[in-house]
Amino acid sequence: MASIRDLKKDINNVLGDIIEAVYIVEGSQQMEGSKEGTAIIDKAIDTFDALIAKVNQKEVPDRKAHFKEVRASLEKEATGLVGRINKLG
Repeated sequence: MASIRDLKKDINNVLGDIIEAVYIVEGSQQMEGSKEGTAIIDKAIDTFDALIAKVNQKEVPDRKAHFKEVRASLEKEATGLVGRINKLG
């Protein structure tokens, strides 16, 4: 199992890349500040906050299973956000 620090870095990097992708798509299509793009960014930020809060929980019965669940949630949310980015363009 990777360290908690690595999990937090993964959450930050994945969601940061998603936010950056929104800016790239909007910039390439001259649609800066679109409602759809803003909604994706807001969802990415909310997801980041929720996942970091889960990682920081101290009272969990099985830490290894808990972190696997956090990683699975990250993958699921990231996949959904990427799908929404693809529909932007």
